[in-house]
Amino acid sequence: MSEARALRIADYDYPLPDGRIARYPLAERAGSKLLQYCAGSITDRQFADLPQLLPAGSLLIGNQTRVIHARLYFPLANGRIVEVFCLEPLEPEDYARSLGSTEAVTWKCLVGGNRRWKSGTIDLDFPAGTLTAERGDRIDNTFAVTFRWLSPTPLSFGEVLEAAGTIPLPPYLNRVAEGEDRDRYQTVFAQQEGSVAAPTAGLHFTPEILDALRRDGVKCRTLTLHVGAGTFKPVTSATLGNHVMHREYFSVPLGLLVAIRDQLLSGQPLVSIGTTSMRCLESLFYYGAHLLSGATNGEALDQWAATDPHLSGTDPAPAFTALIEALEASGQPAFSGHTQLLLTPAARVRVVDALITNFHQPRSTLLLLVAAMVGNDWRRIYAHALDHGYRFLSYGDSSLLWRRSAGAE
Repeated sequence: MSEARALRIADYDYPLPDGRIARYPLAERAGSKLLQYCAGSITDRQFADLPQLLPAGSLLIGNQTRVIHARLYFPLANGRIVEVFCLEPLEPEDYARSLGSTEAVTWKCLVGGNRRWKSGTIDLDFPAGTLTAERGDRIDNTFAVTFRWLSPTPLSFGEVLEAAGTIPLPPYLNRVAEGEDRDRYQTVFAQQEGSVAAPTAGLHFTPEILDALRRDGVKCRTLTLHVGAGTFKPVTSATLGNHVMHREYFSVPLGLLVAIRDQLLSGQPLVSIGTTSMRCLESLFYYGAHLLSGATNGEALDQWAATDPHLSGTDPAPAFTALIEALEASGQPAFSGHTQLLLTPAARVRVVDALITNFHQPRSTLLLLVAAMVGNDWRRIYAHALDHGYRFLSYGDSSLLWRRSAGAE
């Protein structure tokens, strides 16, 4: 654990010119460049080439979370605005129940212009009714906010957000959401509402590319991890030991756990679409390792789990078998929980053989995750991308990174 805590975030920095940040998506989802890193070599491809790059028998796993219209702008009588950014549900705590509720719900929210919100409630009129917000207790730098709404016909809270809110684009895009973002900031996998940021590696996929992958013998499956605003949280401490990793909710069906265990036993590649899917897959391993060690699951996976030698030394397939057996014994259809797992070069990746991902911010935990896959070669990869005109961040170009010990041509 001490090695991970001692990692200096300054060692994961690089110069990112403002002009290299992709502020808008390309006209075609699959029109982006694709950098492939394999066995130490870097090649330039197009994302449409992906079916040619994954061996038959690969298991490709994406994130089916859907971005909610989490940003709400409440007008005040004096013409000023209070911005309420919904982060995660508190009551009901379950995402599906809260977003499906037709009665009052309470969410943890960031509040912009909080001092303008003197007391009482504030209202936001939208085409189908009126949304009322009541501020509750402070939770660190957030608030518990209770929402109620009136409309001629019953609406779920998810439907209210869709009508009254806006897509919460990443802060580094430095622009407000526009019409095309309603579609383009959702992936082709998006089904389960709950994220406040898109799993952006999935933005490149189209139904046609998925069909081509399946025809070539690639198995395509999905899990759910609701991406929180903490994914954009910068590492401000000099070393990781003082950084608190954000917590995110995930859910993985029993059938997928079985498919992952069988893939691990087969020795064929397991490919993650994005850092969110990878974080979930590696978290599942550590939850299973916890079960094998006789420990209780706990509500959330500790951020330093990957550096615990009692867990990281476990074989992956038995860890997934432990999860499968626990679900079968309980009769639950899916394994659900929360993870704070921090993936760094201080511990080896245990489940994922290849990662499809965009190019991430300097000094970020996402860049540390990339370094966990490719080691110090992340510097060569990012230098190559900068030198060869790749577009960076959420709406930018993509990469296919093979784990050094598991690379395949």
